[in-house]
Amino acid sequence: MPTIMPVTELRNYGEVLREVAPGSPVFLTRNGRGRYAVVDIEDWEMREAARELVSELDRGRASAAGGTRTLEEARAHLAQLMGDSDGE
Repeated sequence: MPTIMPVTELRNYGEVLREVAPGSPVFLTRNGRGRYAVVDIEDWEMREAARELVSELDRGRASAAGGTRTLEEARAHLAQLMGDSDGE
């Protein structure tokens, strides 16, 4: 069950922070509506890493949608990028 508190509880921030644990954020409300989340730093880091992974996967999918190259085409492309005109 999530911990939900009004934002005014931040006056007693020590109590709010005691409720925060890995996998157990505290959600703060303002005017009865969810507004903020206080999360454990490990949870935040894991979410950021997951977001970055999804972003990289999306970039890979977009790149693959542009088509694929044969090994010879890939070598020629790399040689061109490296400034080597003979392809080896």
